[in-house]
Amino acid sequence: MFSQHYRRMTGIHWLVLFGVILVAWMGLYAMAIPSDMRSLSQIYGLGFWQSLCVVTPDAAGYFGIFAMWVLMSAAMMAPTALPAFATYEELRSSTQVDFAPLCVGYGLVWFGYSAIAAGLQLFLFQLNLIDQFGQSLSAGLTAALLLIAGAYQFSNLKEACLSKCRAPLTFFMQHFAEGPFRNGVRLGLVCLGCCWALMALAFVGGTMNLAFMALATILMIFEKLPDIGRYVTKPVGYILIASGLWQLTHFI
Repeated sequence: MFSQHYRRMTGIHWLVLFGVILVAWMGLYAMAIPSDMRSLSQIYGLGFWQSLCVVTPDAAGYFGIFAMWVLMSAAMMAPTALPAFATYEELRSSTQVDFAPLCVGYGLVWFGYSAIAAGLQLFLFQLNLIDQFGQSLSAGLTAALLLIAGAYQFSNLKEACLSKCRAPLTFFMQHFAEGPFRNGVRLGLVCLGCCWALMALAFVGGTMNLAFMALATILMIFEKLPDIGRYVTKPVGYILIASGLWQLTHFI
């Protein structure tokens, strides 16, 4: 079923969406380059990119960190929503008109999450609980984040949100009359309910850690697949809880 969806992703709107995802990953890669490597770019006249890619809280400030979280959300969450987007497109007779409002509504939810996450990152940085690259400096914070994310894997809310992501046709048909924008917001809220805790683990792996971002993206994609997801969610929960308890021994 999903292979049929992907074969139909040939319209200009799909190319634009794939371009946004690619640009987001490229932006994250540029931001993740160490400052001493970026400084070499001045030799080649690329000082503009050096200033653009400063995303440490002390240098970039709130709006720089917010932009980083927006890129992270686009890079990590848009791929997980591709099957849902394709399903909605099949339900519409005029996809060129309706696809954009769906994406805008979806993205609006993650803009809100990014605004909150950026503020939280600055707050934790000021408390010296994370370093300038967004990685936890506290065994207690690391343990708390791992335990919260692990416990959330077993929650009824997580399961309810995943059930909707795994059956996008049923989900959209229930709310189809509300239009593409509101359906996009609903889909964004459902995805937020699935993934907010795993995204928050960026403060454990580091907000500039591309390896963490890639691993978390793959994990969230698998969780939303109907044939695979139910075999992924709870084992990941056990691993996160075990890791949190191990960290807790260092904190105590």
